[in-house]
Amino acid sequence: MEHKQEKRICQSCKKDFVIEPEDFNFYEKIKVSPPTLCPECRFQRRYSWRNEVTLYRRPCELCGKSAVTIYSPKKPYKVYCPNCWWGDGWDAKNIAQDFDFSRPFFEQFYELQLKVPRIALLTKNSVNSEYTNHSGDNKNCYMCVSTFYSENVMYSTNVWDKGQDLCDCALVMKNGVLSYECIDSSDIYRCQFSILLKDCTDCFYCYDLHNCQNCFLSYNLRNQNYMILNKKYSKEEYDKKIKEFYLSSYKARKGLFAKFMDLIKEKALHKFAVMENTVNSTGNMLFNSRNAKKVFDTNRAEDSKYGIIVPEVKNSMDISHVGFSSELLYESHALVRSYNVFFTHLSYDNNDIQYCDSCHNSNNLFGCCGIKKGSYMIFNKKYSKEEYLELREKIIEHMKKTGEYGEFFPTKFSPFKYNESHAQTYIPLSKKEAVEKGFGWEDNLPGTYGKETITPENLPDSIENVSDSITKEILKCENCGKNYNIVPNEFTFYKRENIPIPHFCYACRYKRRISLRLPRKLWHGQCMCERENHGHKDKCQNEFETAYAPGRPETVYCEKCYQQEVY
Repeated sequence: MEHKQEKRICQSCKKDFVIEPEDFNFYEKIKVSPPTLCPECRFQRRYSWRNEVTLYRRPCELCGKSAVTIYSPKKPYKVYCPNCWWGDGWDAKNIAQDFDFSRPFFEQFYELQLKVPRIALLTKNSVNSEYTNHSGDNKNCYMCVSTFYSENVMYSTNVWDKGQDLCDCALVMKNGVLSYECIDSSDIYRCQFSILLKDCTDCFYCYDLHNCQNCFLSYNLRNQNYMILNKKYSKEEYDKKIKEFYLSSYKARKGLFAKFMDLIKEKALHKFAVMENTVNSTGNMLFNSRNAKKVFDTNRAEDSKYGIIVPEVKNSMDISHVGFSSELLYESHALVRSYNVFFTHLSYDNNDIQYCDSCHNSNNLFGCCGIKKGSYMIFNKKYSKEEYLELREKIIEHMKKTGEYGEFFPTKFSPFKYNESHAQTYIPLSKKEAVEKGFGWEDNLPGTYGKETITPENLPDSIENVSDSITKEILKCENCGKNYNIVPNEFTFYKRENIPIPHFCYACRYKRRISLRLPRKLWHGQCMCERENHGHKDKCQNEFETAYAPGRPETVYCEKCYQQEVY
């Protein structure tokens, strides 16, 4: 059947949105109805099910030990620590129920979720990395989210491959080593407070550098070394001037960060989108991809649309934080190594499953929760292949009649209130707005206040004057006032790398890094280049889709003008 572009009204925000012909083709292929929500509301709904940094402590309900978890003690779920959840002391296959065709699916599935224990933090195949979430295959990692195949990484998010000795970094795609506060970078060594670095060593407070070494407060450089404010120095001159910046001082670093922000806004050139070895695609931060439309933060994505953090994904749509050899996914969140998976949350290494939550190493599941190594199961109950296929089709028909099939889990069944979830980070709402939309609100977020043993103004300015007794102190965040501490490995890292003690808590540092990244939205834009030697008269007329919103201060160029100016 040949389709035409169709305009519809979002059932949540009531704004118009468009369904393209290729979207209809995908829905027909996987046999689901077109969505009733616009892309942004679909993204918001999935993110309302994701909690990254709102952490609590509660006892494991199997071993009794205190565990760090994303589920508050007030939540009605059973919560096990990672060791117990992955252990043999329980089996979700023993928590099964029949499907009742007189009741809606989601209502029954929620009842199953209340019976099945949830893992405090999802960490898999890792060593000494209990305090990591949505992560796997790590060693000695602490307080990290979406970190994989890495070692000795702290307080970082989206470190995908071979991160080592990193702290406070975000989206380091591969080979990040001994670096601090770096964003959207790869193949970096001993870099600090920098954005968009590739193949760089010893670069501090830099933006958009490739194959550079020993650069400081510089931008838009290629194949350079010993540069300060884009000015060339000899090695001896460079080393002398760097010492003048007094990098061990918190006060000096604060001033350098402010200068860095000014450089990005006022002097650096910005390409309309970061895309490398990518064809026929739109979005930002795309590498080695093709036919990826409205996709953000990925490497090796193909034939996919509406994706956020989707490395190594094919033939998928409406997905968030999924990837690593995954294909044919739809309306799902937090999956790795998966095939033919729809409407599923927080599940790794699965094939042919739908409407599942926290299921792993399984195939042919429908409406299951907490299953490990299962097959042909519905609501955690085992069936023969023939029985499973027949019952699954009957339930799908039932869900179509109730208006449930074809949509991700409703927000009202999310384990998190809106301000606990990742949705509040990217689409902030007031309490009134969140409640009106059915998200809910947590009035008592975790954290202690007023327990500090040392105030920000009494912290030694220089890391040189800080002793290891700092790990026994309780600090106060300069931004939100929440108490936090410095763990021994963290202090060792700061001391070795000459980094002053941070004055912000982990959550505020995390939010600051996210604020430095572009939003996962696109606007129509035009190149701002007015240089006549770039092959155009007056202002360049090239137009594009960009994550730079109208009115932002940055100077944004099209691909051609950017290449002529920077390379």
